[in-house]
Amino acid sequence: MLSKLKQFFLRKRENKEPEDVRMNYLIVGLGNIGPEYAHTRHNMGFMVLDAWAQASDTVFSSRRYGDMAEISYKGRKLYLLKPSTYMNLSGKAVRYWMTALKLPVENLLVICDDINLPFGTVRMRKKGRSGGHNGLENIEALLQTQDYTRIRLGIGNEFHRDQQIDYVLGKLPPEQMDQMPALCKKVIDGIYSFVTIGPDRTMNSINSKDERG
Repeated sequence: MLSKLKQFFLRKRENKEPEDVRMNYLIVGLGNIGPEYAHTRHNMGFMVLDAWAQASDTVFSSRRYGDMAEISYKGRKLYLLKPSTYMNLSGKAVRYWMTALKLPVENLLVICDDINLPFGTVRMRKKGRSGGHNGLENIEALLQTQDYTRIRLGIGNEFHRDQQIDYVLGKLPPEQMDQMPALCKKVIDGIYSFVTIGPDRTMNSINSKDERG
């Protein structure tokens, strides 16, 4: 009897439908690990994912090359990743998890800061150059493509010459921190839209009026 039960469950396991990876997505928030980098301009990606996890009542766990949380939404599984490789080596974590999860590049979305946009501006693009962002440059180099969706959050460029590093690694001022909950919600809503109706229609709703299309 015991032998027949074992054979039954073995057959069930063998006949299990393979997971449809097209319904899985890797959502990467870029930033630097460590308390000294919390709430800095360069950690906008981390801040969005932290707000999302808190609102979804989920927690991050330490995984290879980063902290990861999982959220289910309308039959899709979203893997939220905060790389632990520091910004300049973000591609190492992204490439590893894209391979481990067997995801196509169109199921990747990266969230980062952008000094070329005013604070409060949100821009989604399906592909493009790094714009000088070291995290995006490394992702592009290791994935060997620019064709992945990214959401850029503007941080402005109110710094003097040769002070860019201090600026991006500086803390957001209180008045901008007060705006972060609304910005995070806009980005999170945009990601939910991205995984259900795709980037083209999502760009029309999430991008600032002068940046649509």
